[in-house]
Amino acid sequence: MKAAVVRETGDANALKLEHDYPTPEMKPGQVLVKNEFAGINFIDTYHRKGLYARDLPFIGGQEGGGTVAAVSDEAAAEGVQVGDRVAYSVFGSYAEYTAVPTGKLLPVPEDVGLDVATSCVVQGLTAHYLTSSAHAGLIKEGEWCLIHGVGGGTCQWAAQMAKIRGYKVIGTCSKGKEEASKLLGCDELIVLDEVSGTAYEDYESVDIVAKVMEVTDGKGVKCVIDGIGKSTMDISINSLAHRGIFVSFGNASGAVPAFPVLRLIGKSAYVTRPKLLDYTTSRAELVERADDIFGWLKDGKLNVSVDTTFPLDQAAEGHMYLEAGKSKGKVLYGI
Repeated sequence: MKAAVVRETGDANALKLEHDYPTPEMKPGQVLVKNEFAGINFIDTYHRKGLYARDLPFIGGQEGGGTVAAVSDEAAAEGVQVGDRVAYSVFGSYAEYTAVPTGKLLPVPEDVGLDVATSCVVQGLTAHYLTSSAHAGLIKEGEWCLIHGVGGGTCQWAAQMAKIRGYKVIGTCSKGKEEASKLLGCDELIVLDEVSGTAYEDYESVDIVAKVMEVTDGKGVKCVIDGIGKSTMDISINSLAHRGIFVSFGNASGAVPAFPVLRLIGKSAYVTRPKLLDYTTSRAELVERADDIFGWLKDGKLNVSVDTTFPLDQAAEGHMYLEAGKSKGKVLYGI
């Protein structure tokens, strides 16, 4: 089968298309999905670079959508049928076929396109747990939340979901993504200069902490959702209110460096470094989050923007596009 494969970690050119990669073997309790789309996410670039270790060689990606091509006896007993429209998150989605455990399948409603459904899986589910669970209830309805990089990707979803949950949202974005960011419903938008060729903004071009304190009457925010990493760590911590929480979930500008926990004592602050797998630990939790997302889409409360779809034979170009910060929405491969 056709697949985009990493045999040696490195830059985007380490991701190479192969035409004769073995089709995965379907194990008991699995189905074989014929992919129509695969999502491109920053975590895929971390795997490709070796920042997050994977056994080599591996097929890239961990987000896909398509139709069920074959079912195991166990999957059939659970009611899964050939032809079902599904989305999922497991390793190996940059390929024509992926073997997926039935517990990881998300049935896609007929009124939701497979491109949109694929977009929901990693970014949508991540934004869901970030705004509903990762903050451990330390932010309540009507309180302020700071979300970095709302112009695209996961935080474009998170800004909308935070508003659905009743939080007041301060978003940051680059000048080039200002118009897209205005559509998200943020209560305040801090617009920053761009850093050419990167996936993040110039966080020194505006005094964000001062602006946050001005907006919040000097109190700070109860929650910061930060996928930028190294460039925003200090801003995020210094923007917190008393007993606020810094939710650090990404490394777009580099990994957050180690810092002494004593730094949090001034505001009795909290910090967490979560990941999606720990917030979809059961089939019930996965489906509950997905049902919320598909329901919001149906009700028009959530707007999903598919920015660009690359053919799989442009695998390297897809990663380059994402890492250069060009996207204003979801980036996909068409399989």
